[in-house]
Amino acid sequence: MGYRILIVDDSEIIRKIVRKSIGMSGLDVGQIYEAENGLQALKILDNEWVDIVLADLNMPEMSGMELVEKMSADNLLVSIPVVIVSSEHSETRIEELKKKGIRAYIKKPFRPENFRDIVTEVLGTIGGGDKHAV
Repeated sequence: MGYRILIVDDSEIIRKIVRKSIGMSGLDVGQIYEAENGLQALKILDNEWVDIVLADLNMPEMSGMELVEKMSADNLLVSIPVVIVSSEHSETRIEELKKKGIRAYIKKPFRPENFRDIVTEVLGTIGGGDKHAV
């Protein structure tokens, strides 16, 4: 049984690149879901359990930060780690985001190893691994 991952980005091309990078990363993936924005992500999360959310920051309708805030306010969703995947490179902004609840940050452009390392660090190994905060 592999990881259940939700990719949230308004760019279909970026979602495909993230999906392909995850596939190349060597991670044991069970299911990948995709959403164009935070609102679609919340609808998916209402119906599907995921292990981790990989979200962009800047999206129409509901940003990645708004998604994190909504998930943090929900008793079930608060336990799902969110990793931001963005071109924002400000260390101050990244630290601010971590204080608001994100577990890790992957800067664009990224490599498949970035996903392997972060997902493994945040989730540990499914089936008995330790959970680590980044």
